[in-house]
Amino acid sequence: MAKEFIEHAIAANDGIAPEAIHADRGTVMTSTTVSGLPALLGIDQSHSRPRVSNDNPYSEAQFKTLKYCPAFPGEFGSIEDANVFCGQFFRYYNTEHRHSGIGMHTPASVRDGSAVEIQARRAATLNAAFLAYPERFRGRRPSPPPLPARVWINKPSTDLEDDEAEASAQTPNVA
Repeated sequence: MAKEFIEHAIAANDGIAPEAIHADRGTVMTSTTVSGLPALLGIDQSHSRPRVSNDNPYSEAQFKTLKYCPAFPGEFGSIEDANVFCGQFFRYYNTEHRHSGIGMHTPASVRDGSAVEIQARRAATLNAAFLAYPERFRGRRPSPPPLPARVWINKPSTDLEDDEAEASAQTPNVA
């Protein structure tokens, strides 16, 4: 079925194969029938491997969350059933589910900028709780988890970041 799915997807895209497809290490993607197909078609496979240029950990994390969701059915009765389930799941995942990697915010609130206001309200609430009951915090003023300034698929090493910052500082501003 996976082989047919890939072939159908390419046909539906006017015969144009993608440069890469996400491939986890599950039984389907490692089966003899499917594992050689992308290579035969000249398609790279992305896997969850750090420091690999075609890795996609965001997709991998989302797939894992989807597959291990308690509401995920063992199988779908039809493509329509799958579309309905996935539509509801991804709406929840992006607008309600709080993600630890982005300071317990939703992707939607980070994307639309409202996370900054939410972060400020959280900080004010924690500060008020600290002032009212400092003994609960062992003398340490609490703060909400920070929002990431940048999000990386393959974060460059600190040395590389320093080199890039130094190089950009030495590059004359030509306008």
